[in-house]
Amino acid sequence: MRDRIDEEITFRKLEVLLAFMETGNLSKAAEALNVSTVSVHRALHSLEQGVRCALFRHEGRNLKSTEAAQMLADVAQEVLTTMSDGIRATREAAGYSSDRLKIGSLYSLTIRAVPGIVIDIKVRRPTLQVELALGSNAELLDKLKRGAIDAALMALPDADPEIESIPLFEDDIFFAAPAGSPYANQEAVDLCDCRDETFVSLGEGFVTYRGFLEAFRVAGFTPNVTMRVGDIFSLMNLVSGGVGYTLLPGRVRGVFGDQVQFIPLKPQFLMRQTIGVSFLRARERDPNLLALMAVCRLRTRSVI
Repeated sequence: MRDRIDEEITFRKLEVLLAFMETGNLSKAAEALNVSTVSVHRALHSLEQGVRCALFRHEGRNLKSTEAAQMLADVAQEVLTTMSDGIRATREAAGYSSDRLKIGSLYSLTIRAVPGIVIDIKVRRPTLQVELALGSNAELLDKLKRGAIDAALMALPDADPEIESIPLFEDDIFFAAPAGSPYANQEAVDLCDCRDETFVSLGEGFVTYRGFLEAFRVAGFTPNVTMRVGDIFSLMNLVSGGVGYTLLPGRVRGVFGDQVQFIPLKPQFLMRQTIGVSFLRARERDPNLLALMAVCRLRTRSVI
């Protein structure tokens, strides 16, 4: 059984010891810690009582450290570092992180929404390091539940007791065609007229792909999809190159200029995505997430 540590030995007193050992002077240590010289002297004397041996000797009016004090200081440095790391790990396990925020996002939100949110949160918390992870709705939801990201900017997931979501904005889905296509001058596209067309799409897990399938279910046929890709910008490249048509959210309109045209769908095929920020309910009091939520709510009042 290990010896019990005397109650006179505290983390704060060990910090005082380290400050004194570094400065070699009572007044300088007091200045570094923003306390009085008397407080420093009292803390050092209290440590001597706690370890039950002399740590310092007087040389005239000066206090000098002994070999024993150096030994205690070396151990104190390790103890304080370990405890600081332990507190940080404990906070992270409880859903709190003080210096990093990992945000997951759909590719399509990196055009306008994500840059604005990151800038706003850096203004609120300048020392915060923001990391970005991109993926599909399914991938982001999985990362969120595994703790690989702190929050996700994505289409609102299905109701889940573990997840809290805040809606940000709604986005309509359009028929996307290359410039000069036969559909370019139509006011609205009837998908029932597209049975013989070739399509391209995102892969499974993307909310836009789920809407894509639902739209053609309403139209009563399975589209001829010649290629599936893993991000929305590659998808738009295929459309602009004439490989096939697709359905795209309005938030990416204009990214390819006039190369990709966005044409409304007939009323019976109208779809809308609700985009929001999602996070674990267990972490709703995380200061970084509270700052993120505040930024997102302010953004909701404007057009993202």
